[in-house]
Amino acid sequence: MNPRLLMIEDDGRLAQMVVEYLGQSGFEVTHASDGEAGLEQFQLLQPQLVILDLMMPGIDGLEVCRRIRALPGEGARVPVLMLTAKGDPMDRIIGLELGADDYLPKPFEPRELLARVRAVLRRRGDGASGGSSVARSTPVLRFGSLDIDRDARTVRVGEQLCDLTSYQFDLLVAMAERAGRVLTRDQIMEAVRGRELEAFDRSIDVHIGRIRNAIEADSKDPKRILTVRGVGYVFAKQQD
Repeated sequence: MNPRLLMIEDDGRLAQMVVEYLGQSGFEVTHASDGEAGLEQFQLLQPQLVILDLMMPGIDGLEVCRRIRALPGEGARVPVLMLTAKGDPMDRIIGLELGADDYLPKPFEPRELLARVRAVLRRRGDGASGGSSVARSTPVLRFGSLDIDRDARTVRVGEQLCDLTSYQFDLLVAMAERAGRVLTRDQIMEAVRGRELEAFDRSIDVHIGRIRNAIEADSKDPKRILTVRGVGYVFAKQQD
């Protein structure tokens, strides 16, 4: 069965091009022309990924993303790939803070969109990649009260289930599998995305902040994901 995608985009010509291109690549794409229609289609289709334009009349992409992430159950975990205006990093940061998994600036090449879609779905289905040397004899990574279940794709601190996007889950797994090793931002993103970063891409910091909010007792005084100034981050081996 072909993966079901939902594209919420008010530019009809762009949407038609994307629907046709991704359709030729084995995806079933439904187009909604505004945020309200997109939310209705989301409930009906239960897509595996949403391609979401940021700037739309009426309910904009940020509000659509916010409402998706507020849904109960698995609907809130559906990956969102956000389309943003080129050269506007603040919109990207806000979108990531609201729970978008990735972003693609306009204008874009259809091949890059296809690669991003496949990468997000691959992470959703198979978890993080990147050549980790950690054995996968058990699907659960345990660090004190923190449990990361790679097969169920869930994170718990004690009995509390943590709310992470698909991308943030894979980022956490990539770091946990390399616990004790200081990683640069480029190394972390490369482990998850499987591609080199754009220059000055700081979205990693936004995602780390969201993960800390979910798994740390005090995100302002983190004990699990530590900042190494001038280098990057390290996931602590010894935890509570």
